[in-house]
Amino acid sequence: MVRANGAVSLRELARVVQTSEVTVRRDVRVLEAEGLLDRRHGGAVLPGGLTRESGYPQKPQLSPAEKAAIADLAATMVTEGDAIVIGAGTTTQEFARRLSRISGLTVVTNSLLVAQALAQANRVEVVMTGGTLRGSNSALVGSGAEQSLQGLRVNRAFVSGSGLTAERGLSTTNMLSASVDRALVAAAAEVVVLADHSKLGSDTMFRTVATERITCLVTDEQSGVSEVAAQELDALADHGVQVCVAQAGQGAGLPTPPLGAGAAAGGMPFPGQRRAVAARGVSRA
Repeated sequence: MVRANGAVSLRELARVVQTSEVTVRRDVRVLEAEGLLDRRHGGAVLPGGLTRESGYPQKPQLSPAEKAAIADLAATMVTEGDAIVIGAGTTTQEFARRLSRISGLTVVTNSLLVAQALAQANRVEVVMTGGTLRGSNSALVGSGAEQSLQGLRVNRAFVSGSGLTAERGLSTTNMLSASVDRALVAAAAEVVVLADHSKLGSDTMFRTVATERITCLVTDEQSGVSEVAAQELDALADHGVQVCVAQAGQGAGLPTPPLGAGAAAGGMPFPGQRRAVAARGVSRA
């Protein structure tokens, strides 16, 4: 599974082999000692530190409940009349599906999947970039895509990636995709990263968004299970990133979490003195 997908969560491994996460964690340690894979908090990746990209058919199978919760919460950050850009990815595709009823919304994207998710949304104007189709993730890339974004200015960018660390920021495994993601981010006043727990602590080849450029991270509650993951979230908060943790079934219908300034938060606490994490936002001391 790790060879096929590039990365896999302990929960998914336990489900597939029908055993406990404790047993899987022990077996992963043995495989790491043999040099067959590298451990990451909450999962395992191919050895060598830099994970590779999953093919699109496998991606929707990875952390589907977590991606849905992230999408629900991120959708509350979009209001009527907004102009936003959305990058390619299965999490951003889930996010786009929740925007169809927002009147006066303009979405600029290089993702065919995002555009397809909004194709029947009469209240939403969808603007596609130009570019060359990259079939593995159904996204438009290349100079045509980048040039079509020049001179554009929108409220927020919603992007995902293959890995996220406080030290390096958001990264991906493909150079062409990284270049377009950087152009999308350059067009936005604020940047919201959608990343499930399996991406935290993983570092891939091409950086797309520097940590100091990230306004808000929307992640799932599994990111707080591991102390290592919690430390990564603390480090991101130390860099000024708002951390919003989506709890399954609680995203839809919540008021818009503020970006650009911390907000009082209740809900699920995590270790760390610099932030209080909740389904509705984050406050930092």
